[in-house]
Amino acid sequence: MDKWQQFLITEKKKRKKKTPSRKSGAGLERSLKWFLDTGPQKKGGYPKKRRPNFRGKKFNDISAPPGAPGGLEEEIDPESFEKHSELNTQIFREGLMKRKVRKRLLTIAEDFLKSLTALKGTQPVDIRLTGSLANYNWSKYSDIDLHIIMDFEALGEDVDLVKAFFDNVRMNWNNKHDIKIHGYEVEIYVESVAEEHIASGVYSVVRNTWIKEPDPLEVEIDHMTARKKSDDMITQVNLVEKYVLSKPEAALKTIERLKAKIRRLRNAGLKSPKAEFSAENIAFKILRREGILDKLGQMRHTVYDKTMSMDG
Repeated sequence: MDKWQQFLITEKKKRKKKTPSRKSGAGLERSLKWFLDTGPQKKGGYPKKRRPNFRGKKFNDISAPPGAPGGLEEEIDPESFEKHSELNTQIFREGLMKRKVRKRLLTIAEDFLKSLTALKGTQPVDIRLTGSLANYNWSKYSDIDLHIIMDFEALGEDVDLVKAFFDNVRMNWNNKHDIKIHGYEVEIYVESVAEEHIASGVYSVVRNTWIKEPDPLEVEIDHMTARKKSDDMITQVNLVEKYVLSKPEAALKTIERLKAKIRRLRNAGLKSPKAEFSAENIAFKILRREGILDKLGQMRHTVYDKTMSMDG
């Protein structure tokens, strides 16, 4: 823990000098962009991620109303959001996680923590599986959302700094590794034990039991509303792209507004009675899957480069 305490002291000194901190610095901002803007990462890091070519899509270059020819209903596989009559049999058997899968997930979490030399010897509060693979709405697009639960307050008084540290290292880990279990990508998250995690299915890998067992009867999805909401956001994103270079300052304001709107959309859905099965959260997943969140992030980089450039 000596290295960890030294890390916190160094970071606090940086803040006092008003130099860019890990929380607000450009480097961390680029890393946190994966967590805040784009959801689960693809390997290789943001700078190398290919920008989606939306003009090659079947939906209209500007908008695609639900039900219109070439709209999202032709792009999104409805079955990927449907519920199943049983949990994924590659992960679970008779309601419990398969022994080999559980052992492998524990090893992955242990190896991740071992890689944090500044926190040598620190033990997690729990290791949990959540997301669609811990529920009845799993699909071929699902990830293994492996949440490592830590006591942030025990690691330092500045909880925000601790969270920023974990956000950074877990994203670096995910970018460096491409681990799949039965074809499902393993995605590591680090979560505070004090943080409320809204999900209808949460499984403790450590204790090998359900913290919150999912109910298949609760899985009902309003696909049409979800598509309507996602199409509306796609229309706005495609519109702002038209003036990214000609009016960068105005574009930046719109980009930030859309990012905030998308976050509010998901938060509203997760806090609703239907939680992750709400139309708002499904709309968010559609936007993420279609590359809209990545497109917003790329446009933000383009605007920054444009405003920082000088002629001559």
